[in-house]
Amino acid sequence: MKYSVDKKEDYAVLTLGEENLNSLKAPDLKAELIVLHNAGIKNLIMDLSNTKFVDSSGLSAILTGNRLWAESKNAFVLTGLVHPSVKMLITISRLDSVLTIKETLSDAIKYVMMATFKNELGGESEATDEDE
Repeated sequence: MKYSVDKKEDYAVLTLGEENLNSLKAPDLKAELIVLHNAGIKNLIMDLSNTKFVDSSGLSAILTGNRLWAESKNAFVLTGLVHPSVKMLITISRLDSVLTIKETLSDAIKYVMMATFKNELGGESEATDEDE
């Protein structure tokens, strides 16, 4: 599976380099998400701007990441939903109401920084859209 990870102090950006996130790639993504989580990555932004197709296995991998970071009360943010088929699948499956999705990487980083700030203050674990 092709991907890159850009680690910062408070978050990491996982950019998939795959056009297809399907049953052949999803197990590798799940494994990498577990590795990143266990390595202590506080917050994760997953950039899907290169991904043109996602199937149910791919959605399952994305939900694995969401669950891992939610359990540790940190942020898991999806961005880069630029391809209509990916955006439509997430909408049709109603995961847009479960996942934190930001239009741009810049918006995702702002969201994560706000969530981190709130965690450090002992407030809510996640920023809300009203905070932005």
